[in-house]
Amino acid sequence: MTATTVDAVQDVAPPAARTRPAPAPTPFRRVLRVELRKMFDTRSGFWLMASIVITSVIATGLTIILGDRDTLTFEAFAAAIGSPMSIILPIIGVLAVTSEWSQRTALTTFTLVPHRSRVLGAKLVNTLAIGAVSMVVALGVGALGNLLTATISGVDTQWDISLSAFLQIVLANELGMLLGFALGLLFRSSPAAIVGYFVMNLVLPGLSGALGAAQQWWADNSGWFDPNESRFLLFDGGLGGQEWAQLAVTSALWIALPLLIGMRMVLRSEVK
Repeated sequence: MTATTVDAVQDVAPPAARTRPAPAPTPFRRVLRVELRKMFDTRSGFWLMASIVITSVIATGLTIILGDRDTLTFEAFAAAIGSPMSIILPIIGVLAVTSEWSQRTALTTFTLVPHRSRVLGAKLVNTLAIGAVSMVVALGVGALGNLLTATISGVDTQWDISLSAFLQIVLANELGMLLGFALGLLFRSSPAAIVGYFVMNLVLPGLSGALGAAQQWWADNSGWFDPNESRFLLFDGGLGGQEWAQLAVTSALWIALPLLIGMRMVLRSEVK
C-alpha cells in the first residue's frame, strides 16, 4: 500500500451514527381524555353511568308517589337519592381500575403509556370528577322533584339543604369512591374489590356495634377506627371538631394507606 493510499483512507470520515429521536411523552390531558372514554366505552360501563340518572329519577318518583306531599322537603329527596348513589359510585371507583385487568387491556395501556403513575393519576382524577358531577346531576333531579311536589300540592318549596351540607354529602360519596378505587388497586379483581367494599360498609359496622356493646372502651373510641361512623355523619351534616379529626384518621388508615400500597403494587408488578 502506497503512502497516497494510506492518506486517502485516513481522510475518509467515519459514517455518522444514526440517532432516533425520542418520542415526546403523551400529554396528560390526552391520557385523561382516553381514560374517561374507556369508562364509557363498554356496555357495562355505559349502563353503570346511565344508572346514576335512572336511579335518581326512580328514587325521586317513588318519593313523590309514596311520601306525604304536604311535608316533603328537598332533604327527603336528597336522602332518597343518596342511598343508591352510595352503592353505585364506589363501584365506578372499583371498575375504573379493575377493568384494565378484567378486559385484559393493562398490557396495552401500560405499553402505550409506560409511566403507570400517569395512567393511575388520570383514572383517579376522572373518578373524582365523575363522582362530583354525578352528585350535582342527582341532586338536580331531586330539586326538580321538589319543585314538582310543591306545584302539585300547592305549598311553598322547602330548600332545607345548605351549600355546606351539600358539600359534605359530596365529600362522603367521594370518600366512598376513593375507597373503591383503593380496593381496586389492591385486588385488581372486580368481584374481590366489590365484595371487600360491601364487607367494609355492611359487615364492619355491625361488628363494631357488637364490640361496642361488649366493650365500653371500644364504644367510646370506635370513631377513631371505624371508617363508617364519621363518614356516615357527613350525610347528616353533624360533624364537630372531634368527628372531623376522626374522619381524617380513619380516612388515612382505611383509604390513603391502601391507596398507597395498591399504587406501589401496580407500579412494581409485572403486567401480563
